[in-house]
Amino acid sequence: MAVSKIVRPLVRPFAEFFRREAAGGIMLMASAVLALIMANSNWGPAHFFPELWDKHLNLSLNGYGLDLSLLHWINDGLMSIFFLIVGLEIKREVLEGELSERRQATLPIAAAIGGMVVPALVYFFINRGHPAANAWGIPMATDIAFALAVLQLLGPRVPLGLKVFLTALAIVDDLGAVLVIAGYYTTNLHLNYLYLALGTWVLLMNLNLLGVRSLVVFMPLGLLLWFFMHESGVHATLAGVMLALTIPSRIGQAKPEILLMLNSRLSMIQDEVHGADANPRIISEELEYLSDAISSPAQKLEQRLHSVVAFVIIPLFAFANTSLEIDASVFRDLLTPLGLGIILGLTVGKPLGIGAMSWLSIRLGWASLPAGVTWRHIWGAGLLGGIGFTMSLFITLLALGEHTAGEPVAKLAILTASFISGTLGFVLLRTMPLPEEVIGSNATR
Repeated sequence: MAVSKIVRPLVRPFAEFFRREAAGGIMLMASAVLALIMANSNWGPAHFFPELWDKHLNLSLNGYGLDLSLLHWINDGLMSIFFLIVGLEIKREVLEGELSERRQATLPIAAAIGGMVVPALVYFFINRGHPAANAWGIPMATDIAFALAVLQLLGPRVPLGLKVFLTALAIVDDLGAVLVIAGYYTTNLHLNYLYLALGTWVLLMNLNLLGVRSLVVFMPLGLLLWFFMHESGVHATLAGVMLALTIPSRIGQAKPEILLMLNSRLSMIQDEVHGADANPRIISEELEYLSDAISSPAQKLEQRLHSVVAFVIIPLFAFANTSLEIDASVFRDLLTPLGLGIILGLTVGKPLGIGAMSWLSIRLGWASLPAGVTWRHIWGAGLLGGIGFTMSLFITLLALGEHTAGEPVAKLAILTASFISGTLGFVLLRTMPLPEEVIGSNATR
């Protein structure tokens, strides 16, 4: 009992993160299914549903502005906030999370590299000599929300170590996708705007170094950075990652000051709790003050944006980008090199790359399996890595363009591969025995 009291508070933040990600994945799944139903329905206004995203919205100020379709505002604008969260998660994991220590980081980094390279090679091998060969980035990425949603459905059957491994893997995976987008899928550069973007980013970095900690300063400059990136020809969403790297991630006070403040505030809370006329509102306000005082600007921003991204932006992105009108010809085209490359890249290349590189890193003595995790768990996670929904759809738009012949085929192939990978991963992990600690806790009830 004493051990559980000590361990539970340490595990709770991880559990809350996984529940939130899993709920977001379920929301994402529901949005995609609803979009497909509406796009292929002849009932009422749903018949015109796919054309909705081509409507334009103009925003301008003093002669400077943007006139983009609704789909562009979602994919280039709102998705920048998603990339901001990705950047904050990468930064957090590198500084103080699973990627901060070499021994811990080696396994998910090696697995992520294998899970990016092998699917890309599978796709390129199938599509070499074809016009869509340059779209090899599509099967590279793992959708963390979808993957963790499947793990959540498995409940206590999945050890915490596997969830942490898959989360770290997906974060490294996202970093790889960001680098591919920046380095390979960027064309038609406008250098003047690119220089302005880089100058804004340097200014933000210097503000961090000078000790500026107010998000009120960073966020408007982040919007300016986004505009310059958009006009430069580099995909605007990368401004989100660049902004994340500049936001302070350390607490502004020294440890002795924090300890004094915590002791003082906790004494006040204790006195209030034991008082005859304890006021819950005062206790709540003190706890909120403590949380705010010991959180860095990066932590605060991630906490504020995470739910918005998970439950609004990503489902909206899925809703807009899976509004496919599917007919027999699209299904037939799944057997073309484009469709087969994506499906086999995600369903076969992903688990092979993740499993092989995990085995190699452990065989060479660079890493070890997390506590409670077996090789069957790793292969199950490799299959779940083939759920490439969000980032794969995003790279599809960059690699193939919108309203092209290959776009609906690629999107349907991503949906098909993600469904197959998720199902196979679920079935494999579902056959795993319950961990001993779970069996023990059930026996004592």
